[in-house]
Amino acid sequence: MEVIKYTPEWKKKWDNFVLESNNGTMFHLQKFFDYHPEGKFNFNHLIILEKGEIVGVLPGAINKEGVFESPVGASYGSIVTQDIRFGKALEIVDTVIDYGKKNGYKGFLLTAAPDVYEQYRNQSLDFALLWRNFKYELHYISSAIKLEKERDILERFQSTFRRNIRKSFREEDMVVKINSRYDEFYPILVENKARHDVKPTHSLDDLYKLESLMPERLKLFMLYYKDKPIAGSSLFIANKFVTLCFYNMLLYDFDYLNPIQRIMYEVVKWSTDHGYKYVDIGVSQDTKAANPMTPSMGLIEFKEKFDAKTVMRNTLKLVF
Repeated sequence: MEVIKYTPEWKKKWDNFVLESNNGTMFHLQKFFDYHPEGKFNFNHLIILEKGEIVGVLPGAINKEGVFESPVGASYGSIVTQDIRFGKALEIVDTVIDYGKKNGYKGFLLTAAPDVYEQYRNQSLDFALLWRNFKYELHYISSAIKLEKERDILERFQSTFRRNIRKSFREEDMVVKINSRYDEFYPILVENKARHDVKPTHSLDDLYKLESLMPERLKLFMLYYKDKPIAGSSLFIANKFVTLCFYNMLLYDFDYLNPIQRIMYEVVKWSTDHGYKYVDIGVSQDTKAANPMTPSMGLIEFKEKFDAKTVMRNTLKLVF
């Protein structure tokens, strides 16, 4: 087994491996990284080979401390593999660590997708990393809704939400569309983020570029009231099992109509109807707190009213 640096001639094989893997997401695809302007990041993606065939990929870059960080320029990273046995996972981890030491890395910082993104739950890789002295650096609290076709969606939601959504069905002036009107969505999103002294991860141009690169991966749900956009959700199709509400926005003048509740219903219904297993509705941290792990209790409780359960996004670190 050996590690080599990624080069563009590996792009098709890399992306095919991720698409067929047990734990890969759109954020591990080279096609995804193409949305970044050339030179923005000095990527140093790694490929793990066994007898010339890919058995793992590790996107990322060397940070200013000399540590290999994954992800860089993406939401999820760490090592992508097939549904492998523990012995193979340990060999992959050992090979990556040896490569890092030989090439002067100061360590590794890896943030994987939550385990709901796996086709088959398999913690072989997690244990192998911990056995080789990786330590937990950070945990984020996230929320995901398990999708079940045999269960009525509305009956799973909190009673007030059920009433509000049913009321919205009777509102003739309220219409939900799936479109590409990011020009309508983005200004309201920016206003929403400013309330919390943060900015969106992506620019408007970024979203349009991502949609052009990966049209099958982005769905924009927009809710209109009397033809005015008042709420929306930018849904990323993360892999074959999980959809991700990357951004939600709300025009607060119309909060009395509870449009986010209707949008969430539409997202859950669409994801269920299309065979996905989970909707990830994102992390819930208090962005103004000194400790980045500080939970936002109000946001967590709001998400739980949609029958969302807690999942964790963990960061593991090894320092040489």
